[in-house]
Amino acid sequence: MRPTRRARDRAGALTMPGAAIRGRRGVVWALGVLLLLGGGCRRSGATVLGVAPTPPPVSIAAARAAHPGQRLSVHGRMVEKCPVAGCWFVLQDGTGKLRVDTKTAGFVVVDVPLESRLTVSGWIRTTDGETNLEANGLRY
Repeated sequence: MRPTRRARDRAGALTMPGAAIRGRRGVVWALGVLLLLGGGCRRSGATVLGVAPTPPPVSIAAARAAHPGQRLSVHGRMVEKCPVAGCWFVLQDGTGKLRVDTKTAGFVVVDVPLESRLTVSGWIRTTDGETNLEANGLRY
């Protein structure tokens, strides 16, 4: 008598050889698809302090050339900050550095790590010949 390709499982139902393997592969494949699709639904994890920056960011060189009172956003790396209260920091990009003041914004950057990439919005101010950004919000 020739053996058949069908076999009976423990419960007595007819099964095909390899069906369990295909079933496991299908489950693994389905989980992989769900992980890939679900990964795009996660939040970026960005933290906003104050008001979320809305104007498109400009370079620091462009911000330094802007007129006092002009509202804008800049993007760069925080390279220095107030060691006591976190009420100011220095932002740097490939075009230069800009001091950012947060005193009037209602937030501080004490908990924001140095070298963090930030997008900051606010108004250009000139004090004692030095151009600063008076922040109203940032995202990191």
